[in-house]
Amino acid sequence: MSNRVQIYDSTLRDGAQAEGISFSLDDKLMIVERLDDLGVHYIEGGWPNPTNPKDLEFFLRARDMDFQNAKVTAFGSTRKASNPPEADAILNTLLQAGTEVVTLFGKSWGHHVTHVLRTTPEENLQLIQDSVAYIRANGREVIYDAEHFFDGYKADAEYAVNTLLAAQKGGAGILVLCDTNGGTLPLELHDIIAHVRERIAIPFGIHTHNDTGVGVANSIIAVEMGATQVQGTFNGYGERCGNANLCSIVPSLELKLGKHCIGPENLQKLMDFSRFLSETANVFHDHRQPYVGESAFAHKGGVHIDAMVKQPATYEHCAPQRVGNERRFLLSEQSGGATIAAKLEHLLPDLDKRHPTVQRLLRQIKQLEHEGYVFEGAEASFEVLARKALGTYHDPFRLIGFRTINRKTAQGTEVEAIVKIEVEGRVYHTVAEGDGPVNALDAALRQALETVYPALKKVHLTDYKVRVFSGHDGTAARVRVLIESSDGKRAWNTVGVSENIIEASWTALVDSFSYKLLKDGIIAAEKADRPKAEKALA
Repeated sequence: MSNRVQIYDSTLRDGAQAEGISFSLDDKLMIVERLDDLGVHYIEGGWPNPTNPKDLEFFLRARDMDFQNAKVTAFGSTRKASNPPEADAILNTLLQAGTEVVTLFGKSWGHHVTHVLRTTPEENLQLIQDSVAYIRANGREVIYDAEHFFDGYKADAEYAVNTLLAAQKGGAGILVLCDTNGGTLPLELHDIIAHVRERIAIPFGIHTHNDTGVGVANSIIAVEMGATQVQGTFNGYGERCGNANLCSIVPSLELKLGKHCIGPENLQKLMDFSRFLSETANVFHDHRQPYVGESAFAHKGGVHIDAMVKQPATYEHCAPQRVGNERRFLLSEQSGGATIAAKLEHLLPDLDKRHPTVQRLLRQIKQLEHEGYVFEGAEASFEVLARKALGTYHDPFRLIGFRTINRKTAQGTEVEAIVKIEVEGRVYHTVAEGDGPVNALDAALRQALETVYPALKKVHLTDYKVRVFSGHDGTAARVRVLIESSDGKRAWNTVGVSENIIEASWTALVDSFSYKLLKDGIIAAEKADRPKAEKALA
């Protein structure tokens, strides 16, 4: 059994069929470059046909790209029953795409043959064989996707296998068993593959969907049984419940089964690629994804974190760095001294969890959480708080005052913010308009700060959340504002709490700018001075 497994990505075709996912031509070209850099073997670019000009243009543009690892693949169906291969528009358009590889799909399930193709089972076998043979005769590598194979097998095992043999006879290089409806469970998939692999003479692959939540498990089982190619999508995008998620499959094969897919160096790029794909698709990155989610190696319980500090293997199944992720210790009312000590490690190395420095910060965190703050989702605010406590931070400016003004006019609502601050002894008095009070405050504050701190020009707000957490107080209820910011290279979250939503927003906004300046080394040193810090907290 080979130790190498080919990764076949269908994000640009099957993934783009997901609800809420749409890629422009430029998006597809950016993604295909990143997939090649990631070490993927096959990239399914789409289904080229006269009614889809975007995919036709994609294949035209892809011809001029220099791929180092991947083969771009055109996807399409077997010929129509009424057409000979050489006169079939589908097959000839696939050839015109100019790809080295063509993926053909055909029907494996008699139910589809009679009700969708509206032809006979015998004719369907001929369609498969003729279509594969025609593409092969034109010098292309052919991957054959046996659509609905497992449903077809359960309905008529012999006929489903015969469809594979027809593709094999036509010259296919690999036969991909597809669980198109995603309804096959792992043990029945295992039993079906055990029978099928004894009947075919060429390699087989696997293509699963996630409608019963076992797409990844089924793909891994197939590889354990000899599949040499796995098809899927990154981030699990796809119709209905999605395709098998390559972000889970690839590291599981590499790290758990010892298979070679994209290699350890490329595996370290996985989380970065996953986030890039989410950004390009303009959807939130699923932070609970295995391996590549921000929460995949996040620890919150005090007992867990205490054990993690002593031995990471206690609550992690692999080192997060192997997939480009990082370990995170979350701060909450459940935190213990070990959590705080771990969070301060880069400031005060080897700090014991019983040290007064740790205990005082722990008490402060728990008091703030009692007031409504949450730091597990706002680690940038904790960094600012900790540095203030350790005496290694000075505010980038001093607030003199701010106010926001809402005016209702015949044309709509006008929002204006006025900010007065002092920066390095100079007073700035700025005014800005915005789409809302927070946007206007952001704009007014930037007018002053960007002159002194140009690095802030790169910072933009990517998300804004408000939660009312004491509803029984009515309009006087306290609110919590969470802001996510990014400078294009990293993202961070800050928090503010107040009875006044504008004041809470201001607190989170100031922390966001301060964190950027901290990370760029503009307003604080990277390391704390231990004697000074311990004196500050004494």
